[in-house]
Amino acid sequence: MLTPVLPRRSPVLFRALSSALPRALLSAVLVCWLGVFSQAKAEPPATLVLGGDVAEIVAALGAEASIIARDDTVSYPPALADLPSVGYLRRLSAESVLGLGAQRIIAAHAAGPEQALAQLDASGVELIRVPGEQGLAGIAHKVDTIATALSREEQGQQLTQQLDKDLEQLASLPPLSGLKVMFLLHHGGMTPMVGGHDTLAQTLIEALGATNAFAAMSGYKPVSAEGIIPAAPDVVIVPQAGLDALGGEAGLWQLPGLAQTPAGRQRHLVAIDSSALLSMGPRTPAALVQLHGALESLTPDHQP
Repeated sequence: MLTPVLPRRSPVLFRALSSALPRALLSAVLVCWLGVFSQAKAEPPATLVLGGDVAEIVAALGAEASIIARDDTVSYPPALADLPSVGYLRRLSAESVLGLGAQRIIAAHAAGPEQALAQLDASGVELIRVPGEQGLAGIAHKVDTIATALSREEQGQQLTQQLDKDLEQLASLPPLSGLKVMFLLHHGGMTPMVGGHDTLAQTLIEALGATNAFAAMSGYKPVSAEGIIPAAPDVVIVPQAGLDALGGEAGLWQLPGLAQTPAGRQRHLVAIDSSALLSMGPRTPAALVQLHGALESLTPDHQP
């Protein structure tokens, strides 16, 4: 073993080094340890989001980077569409979800089946269930739940304040009293369905102060020409994706009986962004304000 040889007359220098070096090393170790601890503390758990509203809220709270996977209903923000999907929100498999290695799952009220969620909860993965209150007021409750779970209460307060402003603006708009609206849902491979009462369509139409032309019907159902003509809607609202699946406006007006309604004769149609309007997330109140403006400009001669 080689023994270091110190220069002569170095006892003072050696004592200085021997006393200073431990303190320097200790300081360096403490700095490194604190840095590693802070980084670990700041690193959020890998998160799986279930539900378009949940994904939108997580992103709006500034935690989008923690999301590693989603379900098929998640399309906003657009970058999330490139993440792995566990399938349809209501038909989840615990095995497929756990296979993605998520440390935290934030699930919308509609997620299921319940058996799969129970298996996920029992697995030890953090499972956060988001309430499913109906109506626009329920959005703030969802924001509060998710903000608390993510320890982002301040961002949650800012988001709910913006929601309040959007809802106040919506409430200040003149109601579209007497305007009869037909809310049509359509996806490729399915029969077009119209929204009746006890639906999200009814909630949105009521928020606009308009009238659901099919309020006497419950749920979403296909409607024949015999049902559409007497309902006499003044305007049709349809998601843009559904309109595209029908072949555009030309395909829409070919639906049986629709051309014989006031909406069909005037070609009164409003295509909506379903991810903004139907998600019942932070963008929904502002999307309703925009929809109100579109309906008002489309039917300027409408008299309540």
